[in-house]
Formats: sequence, C-alpha cells, structure tokens
Amino acid sequence: MGTVEGQQKFNLGAGGDISTKIDLVAEKSVFDTLKRNNFIPDVVGEECGFVKGNDSGLIVMDGIDGTTNANCGLPFYCCSLAYSPNKNLQSITDAVVFNLLSGDLYYASKNKGSFFNGKKLDLSKKTNKSAKDMVIGLNISGLSENLFVSISKLVSSVNHIRHLGANALEVCYFAQGSIDAYIDLRNKIRAIDMAACYLIAKEAGGFIYDVDGNDLNCDLSIDSRMSFIAVSNAEIYNWIYTLTR
Repeated sequence: MGTVEGQQKFNLGAGGDISTKIDLVAEKSVFDTLKRNNFIPDVVGEECGFVKGNDSGLIVMDGIDGTTNANCGLPFYCCSLAYSPNKNLQSITDAVVFNLLSGDLYYASKNKGSFFNGKKLDLSKKTNKSAKDMVIGLNISGLSENLFVSISKLVSSVNHIRHLGANALEVCYFAQGSIDAYIDLRNKIRAIDMAACYLIAKEAGGFIYDVDGNDLNCDLSIDSRMSFIAVSNAEIYNWIYTLTR
C-alpha cells in the first residue's frame, strides 16, 4: 500500500478504471479464499467483471474500495464483499466491509442486524442535531456544474462536509453513527461499491433512498450506477431533499 509497486498500472478493469497491482492482488485473494472453502458462486468485481461459478448466488466484491487513497498513502480504504441469492441490491443477504488499515470489521446478515467489531449497530438511538452541527458525507468528485449549483444550499447550510475517498467505508461510518447522512447524487457510484455497505446501513436501521425518494435498488451488474441519500430518519431526508431541489 502506498508503494511504487502497488501503484503499477495494468489494463482497464471491467468497471472502466485502470487496474493497479493492489486491485488485482486483492481480487485474487478473494477468489483464493472462495476456492479454499469450496464455494464458487457467480462473482462480479470491479476488475474481473462477471465470472460464472458453479454454486448458486452471487458474490459482489470490491477488493479495494479507495484504491487512490491506498496508492497515495492516505489511510482510508477497505475490502467490500456481499452475497445475494439473486442479482439485485435489495436481495443481498450477507455483507462485510473490512477496514484494511485499522482491521475494523463491519458485517450484517438480513433480518439479523449489523455489527461493528461484534457490537450491534442501532441508528434508532441517534438523536437529530441542528443543521449546522451535522456531519454530512458528500461525494462531489467529478460533479457537474449543474449539480454543483443544486447542492449549494445544502453545502452552505452545514459546517461539516466530509468526503474521505472510499464510499463503502464512509457509508459504514454512517451506519455506526459517526456521520449523520451520506449523499452521492452524481449517478456515478457503482452497485459493486454499494452492495455490502447498503445491507450494513439498512440492518443498522438506516434508510437509503434514490433521488426520487424510493428505496434504493438496482441490478448487481458491473454497469449499474446510482445516486443515493443515506439517512437515519425521514426528517433528515426531507431536509436534504428540500435543499437539493
């Protein structure tokens, strides 16, 4: 991590970004683990694309979410894995996000809750802060000029905007209550990046909506992209929605 060797670039990955050595090594580690456990379902990954397996279900993986951080020596990146018996976001039954720096582990199973290092997460206990005191995660990378204008009221309404460079881990920070909301309206985030943290946030009691206010859902394919708003209650969502229209 953060080495010249790790930054070595290869061809475009299936997700459309340049694959670096650390991306490929991380994906290989996941495949090796599946083989050791004699479990080979279909797999979709940012580097490998879709790989047909012999067992039922689908593994959605991002060997390293936050590759740029890892290559630059910025200490915020993770491994993200999810399992679905079908091939859409809402059907995910199991998920794990592993902070590759701290060793912190977030995991969830459908209808069984989500956990951080063994401690159950519960956003229902979280109380609302004033707008000025909220910590809002907001991904503005590559934001269009029109979209920048549409979020300007939101940005000027709060004192604490954060973007740390690894969406899956940031949504997990939301799930544990460290961030009050997480927003990505660019329609660029991949389903692969969201798969695991989606279930972790939902099982913690969070709500994740699309831009029209519907429960977020999409196909778990390499090409699926989305926008979303993650909040702990409807009041915060309505406030964000009003400011971004």
